[in-house]
Order: sequence, then C-alpha cells, then structure tokens
Amino acid sequence: MPKKFLKRYIPTPEKVHSIESLRFLGDILHEPNLWHITRHSVSRAFLVGVFMAFIPMPMQMLVAAFAALIINANLPLSVALVWISNPFTMPPLFYFNYKVGAWLLDRPVITFEFQLSWSWLGERIVEIGIPLYVGSLVVATILACFSYLLIQYLWRRKVRVDWQARRSLRRKDGT
Repeated sequence: MPKKFLKRYIPTPEKVHSIESLRFLGDILHEPNLWHITRHSVSRAFLVGVFMAFIPMPMQMLVAAFAALIINANLPLSVALVWISNPFTMPPLFYFNYKVGAWLLDRPVITFEFQLSWSWLGERIVEIGIPLYVGSLVVATILACFSYLLIQYLWRRKVRVDWQARRSLRRKDGT
C-alpha cells in the first residue's frame, strides 16, 4: 500500500486537532500512533473499518474510531473504511448478510417488503434480525481478517519490490 497515496487523502493530525467539535477528546487524539501510516497501523485500520462496515448498527464511525483507539490502528483510515457500507451499498450488503445468516441457521430466506413502522419492526425483528446479525458477524469477520492479511501481504510485497529495484540500480551504478 503506497504511503504517498494514503498521505494525500488522510487528514493530518493538525487538521483534526483544529476541529472545534473534537476538543472534548483532549489528549486522546495526540497519540502519534493513531496518525502514522505503517504496515501495522494501516492493516489494523482495515481490520476495524471493514469489520464495522458490515455490522448493521447506528454510529458505525464512532465505534470504529473507538476500536481504532484501543488497538492503535490508523484512526482516519478506520473511520473512512466504514463508508464501504453507505446508503447505496447497504441494501445489497445487508441482504447478503441476511442470506448468509439464514443459510448458517438453516432457516428459509423470507421474502419481505420493508415498512417503516414500529409494528412491522416488532413483528419481524426476530425472524429477520437474528439471521441478519449472525450473517453480518460471520461476513464481517471473514472480510476483515482477509483485508488485514491482504494489506500485510501487499505492503510486504511493495517493500520487497522496492528493495529489489534499489539493489539492481546499485549493481548498475557499481559496475
């Protein structure tokens, strides 16, 4: 994962510290490991962000930020990755999660028409909610672990290729 690309799009710590609405956090945001772009912090950010993106819950970004603080992941990247699930991608993602959960629980997939009412929600919460959350936890765990390992692999591969390029350049200059 190229450092320059990430640095171009991730806000600097100074920019985040200057935001008035975040002053209540105090010195928490001054932890330098939350802002460094290293193989470990970026792969942990993918672990947190991808996991939270596939869990249907309110305030995913806040939970991702809290998890990033706990495991020393890159904070801005953790929060940004939650937007994998956005208003356009949520319906297919969560429907897929529901189908996976129904399959794992050996339940039939219910065809339903969503209604925005408390009575509909109360009637359907158990028959839809349990498979949805089981499927979401399984899919989120698998994809988060896969993304963590993929970032680790891609980062190491990039370093290896760069070292080989420098080594061959030194050999050319040395002869």
